[in-house]
Amino acid sequence: MNALSEWLELEVKRDGSVYQQRYERGNPVTPLTVVGKTKKRGTKITFKPDREIFEVTEYSFDTLAHRLRELAFLNRGLEISVTDERTLKASLFKYKGGIVQFVEHLNENKNPIHSPVLISDEKEGTVLEVAIQYNDGYTENLFSYANNINTKEGGTHLIGFKTALTRTINNYAVTNNLLKGETLTGDDIREGLTSVISIKLANPQFEGQTKTKLGNSEIKGLVEAVVNDRLGTFFEENPSIVKKIVEKALNAARAREAARKAKELIRRKNALDIGNLPGKLADCSEKDPALCEIFLVEGDSAGGSAKQGRDRRNQAILPLRGKILNVEKARFDKIISSEEIRTLITALGTGIGGDDFDLTKARYHKVIIMTDADVDGSHIRTLILTFFYRQMTQLIENKYIYIAQPPLYKVSRQKSEQYIKDEAGLNKYLIKIASEEVELWDTEKKSFIKGDRLEKLLSKLVTYKGLIDQISKKGNDPDVIATLAQANIERETLREKNTLESIIERIRERFTSRRPGDSINVEITSDEEHKAYKLEIDIRRGGVQQNMIIDEDFISSPEFREIKSLSPVRTGLGAPPYKVRAQDKEHMVESSAGLLDFIMEVSKKGLNIQRYKGLGEMNPEQLWETTMNPETRTLLQVTLEDSVIADEIFTILMGDQVEPRRKFIEDHAREVKNLDV
Repeated sequence: MNALSEWLELEVKRDGSVYQQRYERGNPVTPLTVVGKTKKRGTKITFKPDREIFEVTEYSFDTLAHRLRELAFLNRGLEISVTDERTLKASLFKYKGGIVQFVEHLNENKNPIHSPVLISDEKEGTVLEVAIQYNDGYTENLFSYANNINTKEGGTHLIGFKTALTRTINNYAVTNNLLKGETLTGDDIREGLTSVISIKLANPQFEGQTKTKLGNSEIKGLVEAVVNDRLGTFFEENPSIVKKIVEKALNAARAREAARKAKELIRRKNALDIGNLPGKLADCSEKDPALCEIFLVEGDSAGGSAKQGRDRRNQAILPLRGKILNVEKARFDKIISSEEIRTLITALGTGIGGDDFDLTKARYHKVIIMTDADVDGSHIRTLILTFFYRQMTQLIENKYIYIAQPPLYKVSRQKSEQYIKDEAGLNKYLIKIASEEVELWDTEKKSFIKGDRLEKLLSKLVTYKGLIDQISKKGNDPDVIATLAQANIERETLREKNTLESIIERIRERFTSRRPGDSINVEITSDEEHKAYKLEIDIRRGGVQQNMIIDEDFISSPEFREIKSLSPVRTGLGAPPYKVRAQDKEHMVESSAGLLDFIMEVSKKGLNIQRYKGLGEMNPEQLWETTMNPETRTLLQVTLEDSVIADEIFTILMGDQVEPRRKFIEDHAREVKNLDV
């Protein structure tokens, strides 16, 4: 972490003292120093990812939380707490049941048919834990770990488990005359299975391109023996459970046989023959799959525009009629009986299901989902992604799947037209316009500024305002934050009582001039841990009391540092009030937020802003230029970063249970923007 950070600050509390040290790009720039006294113990690390190393430096709370929850499941009794101070979103993870609770969590939005089965053993320093639970669904979910590392590519521990499970269930079924002449394959037996396999060993050997495949040969036999023995004993003691599992496997086998017959029938009719492609597919002339791309388009209207606007050399178009089958709720035989899905399988050329799927036969190495920006379009896109995730995962794993990003806005100005992807792009465009039509008085140079310099100042102001809004959601007052930022308060400032008293006076003046109806009380108190002072602030607004503490933790927080660096006083915008000239008239604006609002309104005059809802609203030329032209378009690549999270989301959104879906929508409703109903 240290070597990958632009800077890192370490704070350790132990032996009655508080120690601090700072590093920059891995090198210490201050000595380890005692800065105060404490009765607490612990370590705090604050760091900023190095932008010279990472393209994306914004952390995802959900990704971090899911990984930390995974670690808590895999290490029974371990307590992990995580808080996103940007949004105050927080989670606490502690699971006394370990991986048993893990499979219960994975089946939370499904219908389990029995309680979880736990198998655990330790041999020669190797610890094995396996949790098993079947549900009434059709999807197999196996998650394997070695030394807490998610072995996404499997390995010897997973092979040993699969072999033992298939053999043990088949042996029991044969011995107890449950098969009645039918045959069960491993795939039949694992339908509806959710299982977590965790092994901890001294010298793991990882293989594969991403080192997520366990290669220790001795582990296969160990896992196989333990699972065979313990599962066999469990089945003898719980015959009702194994009978349910066998009956479910028999149903899967019958469905597999029905699907096989359906496939044979389809093949005889040439419906899955690559040489006989679907009639509505507008194919391309290029024969090299690596150069070819196919657009999956919603409906005939958009399909018509796409067919006319495409590059016929390497772009194919496949219009899909309506909403395809939700494969989350369907068995395989029903899936391949769906006409739209058969059309899709035929066009892609890979085949489907187990041994029949062959990635090397893919006719296109870019499969682009292109749907409208409304609710129906989002639903269709999710149905298609569900199909690919559940039935053609290798297309996602090999990064063949993309989502088109048609523009959300068309802005007409005089005789020119501009296509803009999203709201952030629209704001950027409006600032560009404003910098050409508005002038701002520079108090230092005693002249008006415009053009590039004004554009840069306004862009920083937009970011500054966003950060102020973000930190205000934590219960911090925006006027207090802005005053502290303008005063350029630092850690050392908290050790200078006279300077703090001066800053307090500035805060009171700001409240008196801008918010005469509100009351504020600020006290300077001692912060013994850091041998400094802190500000305790009480604000009363309309009968509501708000409390703030400004201490070293707050001053050192990444959000406040960024706010300080973008403060209008520091960026060159200056302190309010601001004098603005627009259309030969001068205006006085009392705040930086008011300045931004005023300039945005001015920039919108004379513009016609059209918001697109459907691809069919664009003519072929517009669709080509904005969404299909490789030189100008934007595509989102679909990747699979965490299969646990992916399975959970698809189950919630596309499964049978209504309540988890309702809760998901409620939890994420505030994140939705520009919803078209």
